[in-house]
Formats: sequence, C-alpha cells, structure tokens
Amino acid sequence: MDPIDTRLKLSALWMFVLLNMIFRDIHQFALKSHLEMLLTGTYNGIEITEGLMLLGGFLIEVPIAMVVLPLFLSRKISRPATLLAALITATTLLSSLPGDMDDLFFLLIELAAILVIIWSAWTWPKVGRRNG
Repeated sequence: MDPIDTRLKLSALWMFVLLNMIFRDIHQFALKSHLEMLLTGTYNGIEITEGLMLLGGFLIEVPIAMVVLPLFLSRKISRPATLLAALITATTLLSSLPGDMDDLFFLLIELAAILVIIWSAWTWPKVGRRNG
C-alpha cells in the first residue's frame, strides 16, 4: 500500500474528528431532556449567553480550519499549528465530560483520532515530495 501524503492524512483525520463532533451534538437532539435544557437557555446549569456562543464558535472553528489548513500551509507552519489545534480541540472535548454512554463512545473515538493527528504531525518527515 502506498503511503498517504501527510497533508491529506491530516485533513482527512480532522474531517473525521469534526464529523464525530457534529454527529455527537446532533445525536443529543433525540433526548427530551436535552431539548428542554436548550429551551430554558440553561444547559447543565450553565446559562447560554452570546459570549458563550461566541466562544463555542471560536472553539469549533479550530477543527473546521484544520480540515483545509494542512493542504495550503507549509510543513514548517502546518506542523506546529496542527499540534496546537489538537491540544485546543482535545481540551475542548475534555471540558465537557460525557454524561452518558453514547457521549463517552464519541469522545473516545474523537480523542483517539486526535492522538493519531498528533502522532502524524509529530512524525511528519522534513523532506520528501509526498510529505513535504
């Protein structure tokens, strides 16, 4: 099997993480308790404010941006950006520990993919046409 270009691998892995994050959130809409909390403007005891929504927008933009950035940035810039984005995303995911088994399932998959992202960025070869 031919090795996968590191840029494409990182982009695909970020897409995988992002899709799992999105589906995890959409999946919650099947729960009556989730919808009731959203309608009250308070979620798990935290008031949903414009500032909190803006922060959430910034935090979800990290993996969204990382789907395309490895494809356009040089290795020199993309490698540390990927490592920083992985740290931010993992911290964001861990900040809302799962309340049920399906959330834990998605969290474990997302964190495993982020570990592969970190490993791929960390071991990204300096030279080579396929990985540069």
